[in-house]
Amino acid sequence: MSVNIMLYKITLVVYIAATILFLIDVLLRRTSLGNYARGTLLIGLLVHTATLATRYAEVGQTPVANLHEALSFFAWMLIGSYLLIDLRYRLDSLGVMVCPLAVIMLLAGGVIFYEVPHQNPMLDSWWFPVHVTLAFAGYAVFTLAFLVGIMYLLQERMLKTKSFSGLYYRLPSLDILDIINYRCLSFGFPLMTMAIITGAVWANQAWGGYWRWDPKETSALVTWFLYAALLHGRLNVGWRGRRAAIVAIIGFIFLIFSLFGVNLMLSDEHSFDAFKSLR
Repeated sequence: MSVNIMLYKITLVVYIAATILFLIDVLLRRTSLGNYARGTLLIGLLVHTATLATRYAEVGQTPVANLHEALSFFAWMLIGSYLLIDLRYRLDSLGVMVCPLAVIMLLAGGVIFYEVPHQNPMLDSWWFPVHVTLAFAGYAVFTLAFLVGIMYLLQERMLKTKSFSGLYYRLPSLDILDIINYRCLSFGFPLMTMAIITGAVWANQAWGGYWRWDPKETSALVTWFLYAALLHGRLNVGWRGRRAAIVAIIGFIFLIFSLFGVNLMLSDEHSFDAFKSLR
């Protein structure tokens, strides 16, 4: 077993432990376990960072060139983004949703393969790590907006039906959830914008054109317009609360399709297979 595989499995185990601690904390209202869950998650993030570093050493490029690596990198960005926002808001209830999602990503990535691909000359550009880091950072922040949107709709429904589960008492207020949704949008949209711009510059360097209307590029542009509409609605039309939460959820669906659906089924130049086609 390679060091990378061993670290990958340790990361998965630690994230599972953090998930269990968050679940007990929120569902049984054992608030003292929240700090233990955070500490465990931070340890998992550090091990995950070492996992990505060893993968980088093995492949010689930013480890997002296949589905296994992309899922791992996405999970790493998601956990890191959650821990940053948790410093301000102490959202144990969000940790209950983030941790299982990261675990699912790592489980799926582990099932696919651990094969180390040969380096593709197309990726031998410093624009590649810049582009993918910005893109996945945006994906992670928008994922948080999606989860916060779900939390908003759940709490709103509990208030309307006066059916209060144990989760209700650990959720932030609707106003706080709406503020977090807006702040995720405020950070995520510039990241996505810069990812598209750097991707265009990289495309011009690699293929001689800034925009080729590849399915991936088209779907990314549609997703960008959707989030742009949401940001415009919040700033100029007064979209708040339920409407903003629903649009954030819809935007995330488009985002996931753009990232995984298009890459796996439609795109030629952005497919995971394309990254290993020049072996």
